[in-house]
Amino acid sequence: MLKRVAEGVLVHESEFMRTNAVVVQGRAGVLLIDAGVQGHEMVCLANDLSDAGQTVVAGFSTHPHWDHLLWHATLGSAPRYGTARCAATVRDRLSGEGAMARVATLIPADIVEQVPLDLLGRISGLPAEAARIPWDGPLVRIIEHDAHAPGHAALLIGERGVLVAGDMLSDVLIPMLDLNNSPDPIESYLAALRLLEDVADDVDVVIPGHGSVGRGDEVRARIAQDRAYVQAVRDAHAPSDPRLGPSATYGKDWLPGVHERQFQHLTRRSESDETPGPRP
Repeated sequence: MLKRVAEGVLVHESEFMRTNAVVVQGRAGVLLIDAGVQGHEMVCLANDLSDAGQTVVAGFSTHPHWDHLLWHATLGSAPRYGTARCAATVRDRLSGEGAMARVATLIPADIVEQVPLDLLGRISGLPAEAARIPWDGPLVRIIEHDAHAPGHAALLIGERGVLVAGDMLSDVLIPMLDLNNSPDPIESYLAALRLLEDVADDVDVVIPGHGSVGRGDEVRARIAQDRAYVQAVRDAHAPSDPRLGPSATYGKDWLPGVHERQFQHLTRRSESDETPGPRP
């Protein structure tokens, strides 16, 4: 079911990891950001839009992870976009024999049969200098960074006071660093948070890729919480983060493991960087 979170902005939450699909109403139709995960949910979304007399005129994927690259035929054949680097990463990952089979191994076994992969990742990269999504609707500004994945985009819908944060600023998930691609995942994440903080005064509503919509003062509070986590990991301290604590409402059986893997990876990297090279 679509829920209105601001004027002309609606959200559809998936059963999988509380993933948010975002609908932005324009003059001739809607922009659909991160369309959803399971097929029946995207069909429900398409039906909700049809019942409201709306069609999808453009799509956008915030970053090149499988759960943000999906689409369903019932949503139509509108152009789908991503940043240039996001689209290039998708092309690389989906090229070659067996690419879809590899993607399928990333999807939890209990839902893999419900996830339609036939239209996965069919996005066009916008020009590298593109500052907005090309569509007939409110200006949607692209804020590109590499905090969570190559070519990750947050989207600012200024006239609606909405920030679509992609996989950042979640109330249920800790920051997930790009340990595989970024030469400095800590600084990449902190730099991205500074970019989001720069627009926070223009934001009344933040929509994370996963979790609850935040409002008002919660926008800056989530930026501060993500920064505190990243700085704690950087400094090899145990983070005091409610998303990992005993009162956490989500991910208790696996999220601490994600934190531990990040912590250990960065600790090993730091130790390696400090090891002196061989002497002549």
